[in-house]
Amino acid sequence: MTAAPAEQSPLPYRLLTGPDDRSFCERVSAALAEGYILHGSPSLAFDGGRTVAAQAVVLRGAGQTGTGRPHADLPATGQPRAGMTDDGVQ
Repeated sequence: MTAAPAEQSPLPYRLLTGPDDRSFCERVSAALAEGYILHGSPSLAFDGGRTVAAQAVVLRGAGQTGTGRPHADLPATGQPRAGMTDDGVQ
């Protein structure tokens, strides 16, 4: 008898990618419902045949640096603090 796989903890960061269609939007919406928040702006690219979308999401409360402190530029809202860009540059 094999042991059941251990339940994996959610990743603190995910980059969702796929064709820019309803299923992509549903995946982003599902991540938001699971407690993730949007991180940065979405990105679109054209590969010659279709438009591919990407959206980064971070798990609410999981934005820790190697020091164990939350990222200063990522408050609970998931948006950069006033005066900072998405990459944390003032």
